[in-house]
Amino acid sequence: MDTGLAEYVRNYIDISDEEMKLFYKYLTVRKFKKKEYLLREGEICKARYFIIKGCIRSYYIDEKGVERILDFGIDKWWFTNYVSLINNKPSENFIQAIENLEVLQLHRDCFDELLEKLPKIDRLFRLIMEKTHIAYLNRIKYMHSLSGEDMYKKFIQANPKFMQRVPQYMVASYLGLSPEFVSKVKANL
Repeated sequence: MDTGLAEYVRNYIDISDEEMKLFYKYLTVRKFKKKEYLLREGEICKARYFIIKGCIRSYYIDEKGVERILDFGIDKWWFTNYVSLINNKPSENFIQAIENLEVLQLHRDCFDELLEKLPKIDRLFRLIMEKTHIAYLNRIKYMHSLSGEDMYKKFIQANPKFMQRVPQYMVASYLGLSPEFVSKVKANL
């Protein structure tokens, strides 16, 4: 099965076919149906997920009972709840499949052993976390400096694949906008 992982990894680090075979030994294929949870609030996150196919979201429910989307993931991305995974603490967020989902799961218990046998994977995940951190910083900057309309335009320009696969109300939640506002902006475009 072509998972796209080798191509993804080679965008970050040099890795041989033999090393990729070793990496695959630490991964498990998992499938989730649309709306199925990979992680619920209160559970401890125990894995990183490479999305082979599908779309995923992370969200929490605020004090008013409103879902607040933190992040999305799509084909050929890594996804997890780092706060829960790294700190071994119960999650304050949910991770849920938006579409039927197929992932490669890298369980926390296997991670250290993998790094001992293949140290360059540590560099891979460091680079992924750096890129993720930069994306979060840019999102915060845009939320503070751009109008709602400009933020929506920037999002759809940077993420055209999401617009076809993620419901509009979820995009609105992610951007901190109301679904009605996003509908008006979308109509004007």
